[in-house]
Amino acid sequence: MNTTTSQSSTNNQVVLAFSGGLDTSFCVPYLMDKGYEVTTVFVDSGGVSDEEKQQIKQRAIELGAVEHKEVNIAEALWERVITPLIWSGHWYQNQYPLLCSDRYLIVEACLKFCDEAGHKNFAHGCTGMGNDQVRFDLAVHCLGDYDIISPIREIQQETSEVREYEKQYLLDKGFSVSDKVSSYSINENLLGTTISGSEIDLWLQPDAASFVLTQVPDSSGQLTCKAASLLKLEFHQGNLSAVNGQQLNDDYSGKTVMQELNQLVGSYSIGRNIYTGDTTIGIKGRIVFEAPALEAINVAHTALEQAVLSKAQNRFKSTVAEKWTELVYEGFFYEPLKDDLEAFLQSSQKQVSGTVTLELSQGKLYAVAVESENILRDKQSVYAQTASWSIEEALGFIKLFGKSSILAANQRLDDETSSNKGA
Repeated sequence: MNTTTSQSSTNNQVVLAFSGGLDTSFCVPYLMDKGYEVTTVFVDSGGVSDEEKQQIKQRAIELGAVEHKEVNIAEALWERVITPLIWSGHWYQNQYPLLCSDRYLIVEACLKFCDEAGHKNFAHGCTGMGNDQVRFDLAVHCLGDYDIISPIREIQQETSEVREYEKQYLLDKGFSVSDKVSSYSINENLLGTTISGSEIDLWLQPDAASFVLTQVPDSSGQLTCKAASLLKLEFHQGNLSAVNGQQLNDDYSGKTVMQELNQLVGSYSIGRNIYTGDTTIGIKGRIVFEAPALEAINVAHTALEQAVLSKAQNRFKSTVAEKWTELVYEGFFYEPLKDDLEAFLQSSQKQVSGTVTLELSQGKLYAVAVESENILRDKQSVYAQTASWSIEEALGFIKLFGKSSILAANQRLDDETSSNKGA
């Protein structure tokens, strides 16, 4: 399969995954200069307003796209990514909640337009330095026989100052470059927002301009305090089913819930963090991310799981979840093992039904109450207070439970005593 601009397909049409940011804006005139007719596709994964979508369309046409298409994948993202991610309860490297995982559904949507147009050319704006190129390319390879065109990787063979090259290229063509685009690379979807570039890449303190979903500090760096409030999340077999008593349905969908919770929880300065991790290609990457809704849902879901799952389930599930998260992060969305692990995660949710009350306060989130008919509770016992067994039974259990360690420890003591006597 080709990964260059060689026109090996039967025509010169190309579908470009288009976000309206600096990289994909550059791609449009660049591909046109290579002789392609560019169809831009904006895949709405739930992170932009109608006004922003209109601006993205205008930007694509302004840059020279022969056609601009738009498709919404927010509900698919809720069902295929967010739901199993919450089942897992695990963030990549215990830090990052897979905000990148809409990439696979973006590729699916774009390739559908390639098929409808009857050609094989697909282009994206990924760099040769990051993880997204792995996700995009592996998804394409798994989904069919297509030619991958990656303009940013091409110009990286010519210059190390890629963003400056892109901006100058657009300016030379007579196109504007906004200050926001030139400062940060911002990616918004239903899961949250990632922000990179500028001082973030330099391991410096992020500027106030990098705040998107969470509260922006004032000029002195302080946050406006809000009064604490309660948020009730209800789950049925591991799936979020109601928020503050309002049931999820076609009108009040997962997309709506995520957008509302991102705003509400974000207003309490919850869900923002800085992630430095080991990228798929072997270098360190640093981003700011904001995922207020995911943070709240995960805290509630975890609190419910801890109450209703057995000790063995809670222990083993973390191993499965870690591997599932790793596969999705590193580009293996279509790996059969990922589906196998996901089936286990879904099975583990059969008893995860109930309501969790969260307390939101400035920068803090607690699960303060758990209600469920499935809590594994001994009605005759209360932790550290009363029990349905005798003190003698407890003492006997402790002695037998630790027997192996006691024998080993005593053996060491005997050896040390013998050694000291010999000395």
